[in-house]
Amino acid sequence: MIRVLICDDQALVRGGLRMMVDAHDHLQVVGEAANGREALQLAAERRPDVVLMDIRMPVLDGIEATEQLAGQGGADPRVLILTTFDEDEYVYAALRAGASGFMLKSAPPADLLRAIEIIHEGHALLAPGLTRRLIEDYLRRPIPPVRGFPELTPRET
Repeated sequence: MIRVLICDDQALVRGGLRMMVDAHDHLQVVGEAANGREALQLAAERRPDVVLMDIRMPVLDGIEATEQLAGQGGADPRVLILTTFDEDEYVYAALRAGASGFMLKSAPPADLLRAIEIIHEGHALLAPGLTRRLIEDYLRRPIPPVRGFPELTPRET
């Protein structure tokens, strides 16, 4: 059983996510939080395996809450950022904070449910469109020399 905590400031979104998650035998919602501070409290009390975390929320945003969850040590829950904001800086900030995944709320329900399973298994996951964009951004950057492997160091032409 994968225990899921839902954190979103919109009650309607939380309710929809709860219905979707609870409809599957191997997933169970253990709580709902309307902001990052509530998510931290509920995570400490209910020990979820996965936290679905919105980014923009009152009191404590999802990036700060993710950073605090990831920094607790021990059996930290894995965080899947679930947002409407398709911005690279949010992706980078979420990953730096310790998120295991980043998905958009526009994703099909089956993709979200599979993402929960994937990050619960210890893997990382980014929405496919974000992955392509981040790879393209990486490839545009200058290539640093590879220490100890001159044959792998890019040559100037």
